Order: sequence, then C-alpha cells, then structure tokens
Amino acid sequence: MTARWRVAAIVGGAAVLAAGCGSTPARTPTQTAAPAAAMVSLSLSTSAAAADGTWAAIPMGGTGPNLFWQLLRLPAAGGRWSLRTPPDIATNGALILAPQDGTGRDARTLITGIRPSLYLSYSPVTTTADGGTAWSTLPPDPSLADVPDSLAAAPDGHLIALGPGPRAAQRISVLRPGGSGWTTLAGPPPGSRACDPTALTAVAYDQDGTPLLGGNCAQPGVAGIFAYAAGTWQLAGPAWPASYGRQRIQVLRLTRTGATDTALVEAGTGHAASLVAAWTGDNGQHWTLSPALRLAGARPVSASVGDGGTIAVTLSGDRGETLDRSGTSWQPLPALPDGRAVTLAPLAAGTTDALVADGSTLTVWRHAAGSAGWARAQAIQVPIQYGSSS
Repeated sequence: MTARWRVAAIVGGAAVLAAGCGSTPARTPTQTAAPAAAMVSLSLSTSAAAADGTWAAIPMGGTGPNLFWQLLRLPAAGGRWSLRTPPDIATNGALILAPQDGTGRDARTLITGIRPSLYLSYSPVTTTADGGTAWSTLPPDPSLADVPDSLAAAPDGHLIALGPGPRAAQRISVLRPGGSGWTTLAGPPPGSRACDPTALTAVAYDQDGTPLLGGNCAQPGVAGIFAYAAGTWQLAGPAWPASYGRQRIQVLRLTRTGATDTALVEAGTGHAASLVAAWTGDNGQHWTLSPALRLAGARPVSASVGDGGTIAVTLSGDRGETLDRSGTSWQPLPALPDGRAVTLAPLAAGTTDALVADGSTLTVWRHAAGSAGWARAQAIQVPIQYGSSS
C-alpha cells in the first residue's frame, strides 16, 4: 500500500467539555493539572454537510507550489460529485468550509476561506448561493488558523473567524452581513473560570446565532467549549463523566450542521487516548455523549461531519471509523483505498464516500452500510495548472 500524503493542520485542540450551561465545576483534590499533552493535528482534508448537499476539500497535484486544494460537491438529491473550486484564487494553502443554512436575503450555500500560502499573506473569503456555479467575494480575513473549524457561519449571515498563533495572540473576529470589514471579538482571558485556556482550536455558532469557541484547557476534566453572551465567554459544554477527571481533553472539531452542533474531542494521551463525540440540538441545554473509541496507539488524521452530526474519522494505519447521531457505537470501515490524500464524506443511510486523490486524478470509492469493502463509484480528471504558483 502506498504511503499516504497527509496535509496536517496545527490544531491546538483541547477543551474540556465541562459544566453544562456555563456553570463552573468545583475542582476536586484529585483534579490537579495534568501533564502537558502533545497537540493533536488534523488535516484540513475534510467534508461538510450543507442544505444543498455535501462539500469536500482535498489537496491535489504535486507538492509545494504545485499543490492545489480542490472543492467538490455532491448534490443533496444524490448523483455524482462535481468540481466546484472557486476560480481566480490561489488555493495552495487549503480550503476552510463553512456551510450556511439561513434563509432570505443573506442565505448562502457555502462560505469558503483560503489559508495563506506562498505569496498570499491573507485569507480570501468567497461565497456561493447556487451550489458553486457562481462565487462572490467577501472582505478577506487577515489570516485563518490552520484548523478545520477556523471559519463558521451563523443562520443570519454573520461570520466568525479564528486566527493563528499562540493563545495570547490568537484573534477572534466577526463579519456582520453586508459588512465591509472584520471586527475583533475578545477571547476568554488566560486563567478564566475552571478552564485556564492555553490554545483556541475552533469557532462555530449555535442555531440561535450565538458564537461558540473551542479551546485547550490547562485543567484536566474540563472541555473548553464556550458560548459568547453579554460580552463574555462562558463554559457551555456538557457535564463530563467523573472517569475523565484526570485526563486532558482536546477539542478536535466543533461545528454546526442544520440544527445540531457537534464536537469531537480526544480524551487522554498516548496508548490510552480515545475519541468521544458530543451533540446538542437545543443550544447547549442538553448534550448527548457518544461511547469512547479507544485509539490503542493510533492517531486521528482527519474528521468530517455530515448531516445531523454523523462523523467519519480517518486514523493512522489506513483506518476509518464512522459514528451516527444515535451514538450507540463506532463502526469500523474497511481499510481505506490507496491514495496520496483521502477525504471521507459521511452520507445518508450509513453510506460513506472516500475521495482519493493521486496527482490530477480523483477517484470516489463508496462503502454502503453492512458491505465488506469499497466500490469504485466515480473518477474525475481535475485540470491542475502545474507551475502557475511559481
């Protein structure tokens, strides 16, 4: 099997899902600071569910200036994947996907941010309202962080963005509908409440348009999922089981699909680490926690969130796992198809697509629930303009 080409993101990821509805849990005598955990890095090769279908980002071409991220869409009614990469924008630095499911004048299908790269020192932001046929530019962000959820859209058209850098320098900014520029939004101060945030890892919105933030907490047993209200950030994650009280928890994903906010966290470190998903459909009033997926030494490589909070995760060793909103159990996928880059896309009825890139060829492999392997569903030749970024 050929070695996989993974484009890693510098995630800070952790945050302890603590104390529902913003309450502050009391520290117990055993809740001393956990040893510093190595930050988990997720690839930006991911997919996202929107009202009009599923979108997927994947790096193609070669390396360095010959690497170009591509955007593809599968219609909600089914059919075939098609190329929808925004034109006239350098996509060497990766695409950030932010579906927007609002209605009315500010309704959009997808907002896409582009990571800085090569000679591009800022992050262009572009949007489509017709499934990627036409794109419109929005005010650029100074620089999106290298994490899958560094850009998010509210139902009313507001955008929120997370910048790169160490915790003290990370920028949170918002763009109002029709606005001409981004406005800085203060983050939680170091040492705040029970978390002691050390890194910020994701931004999102709940269904009512309240900004959400994911971040690393220095304190064990606490998940740094925050909600912004009355000018301050309050812890807003679910109550975390006492068995995790001594473990560091990293927020790898925090995103909204439809009326569901989904968080994916890694709890613990090393051989004892596990993945746990959490969902809320009522703006954080109640959360559902999934069973733990024991990693047993594997590491998470990328994670995609589908309609209703379905999750597909790629792991080291060419492995994949899926989990639906029922949260009853993780389901292993057959060994992932060979390729230099792989993006998993969870679809309806337990179906998972694997988009596999090799040079300018993209192959779609499909796994139906209960089947023993992958079936080749589609092949796309993507026009790569090698040398155009040199």
